[in-house]
Amino acid sequence: MADLKLSNVEKAYGEVKVLKDINLDIKKGELIVFVGPSGCGKSTLLRMIAGLERITGGDFTIDAARMNDVPPAQRGIAMVFQSYALYPHMTVRDNMSFALKIAKKTTAEINAAVEKAARILQLTPYLDRLPKALSGGQRQRVAIGRAIVRDPKVYLFDEPLSNLDAALRVATRLEIAQLKEAMPDSTMIYVTHDQVEAMTLATRIVVLAGGGISQVGTPLELYERPENEFVAQFIGSPAMNLMPGEIVETGARTRIRLANGGEAVASIPTQAVDKGLKVNLGVRPEDLVATDGIPLFTGDVEITEALGEVTLLYFKRQGDSAQVVAKLPGIHGNLRHQTVRLGADPAKIHLFHNRRSLLYR
Repeated sequence: MADLKLSNVEKAYGEVKVLKDINLDIKKGELIVFVGPSGCGKSTLLRMIAGLERITGGDFTIDAARMNDVPPAQRGIAMVFQSYALYPHMTVRDNMSFALKIAKKTTAEINAAVEKAARILQLTPYLDRLPKALSGGQRQRVAIGRAIVRDPKVYLFDEPLSNLDAALRVATRLEIAQLKEAMPDSTMIYVTHDQVEAMTLATRIVVLAGGGISQVGTPLELYERPENEFVAQFIGSPAMNLMPGEIVETGARTRIRLANGGEAVASIPTQAVDKGLKVNLGVRPEDLVATDGIPLFTGDVEITEALGEVTLLYFKRQGDSAQVVAKLPGIHGNLRHQTVRLGADPAKIHLFHNRRSLLYR
């Protein structure tokens, strides 16, 4: 398989730059996931790697070989799209073997590659069926099998689960995770807007925003140590709560007075010069807990959503009516229209100044 490197890569349409200063190293065997809001350029970046979009600045290499002007068919890349794009008149076997026949591989080579891919994807019983006789998940596996038989250096997945219903999406996501386990040396790049897919599949996640990379890290690094407010709110569901406040005590632990009258202590060291600094305090809904002490937030529960294992409580923040969400374990429908006092563990509190985490200044 292959190592990939993007160095100062840019994409422009005329005078409009949609991607700029993209620097990323992808190591052999990684499953890298591109996530970000609609229009952030994640699919465009994937298509540039595939050679389907021209790179207008910078360099892209595979195993140190520059790929900018190499045709897609010669890059050693296989791509799986949102649409299965299967030939409806061909059997599963013929769909999977078609590219090998075009490449004039021998019958023995074709049969061996198809049977190996079918075993990995659990498609052996379906090799003689037409696509119309398969479920959506099985069709997507055939599309993946068509990529596997080519034995590429790099696999690219462009939102492959977006056409599936919720239950099938979960099942197929697990199958992709199992596929990666069965092919540990394969290098994969996966584009999705679904952060659950990103968190469960990725070796590392690349968060894209505003035409650039906002942060790169393992799923837990992005969840526990976001570098900026965008990543903090994009990773995690419901999004992290942000509350404006001011640092009133510095040291190994920092005390913050919130604009809503609450107080909090964060396990983030600050210096005397930081006293009086205006910050946004961030706390995830699942880290808010009921407290009898000094709360960082007090509010009346407007809406509850009982999900079984957890209950979501929705509040309106005093002063600006921004929404605050708490996620409490268990069922708490009786809290609707009740006043609740919430606090958080100092180790679970994040502080941001000028949208950047104080941990990374």
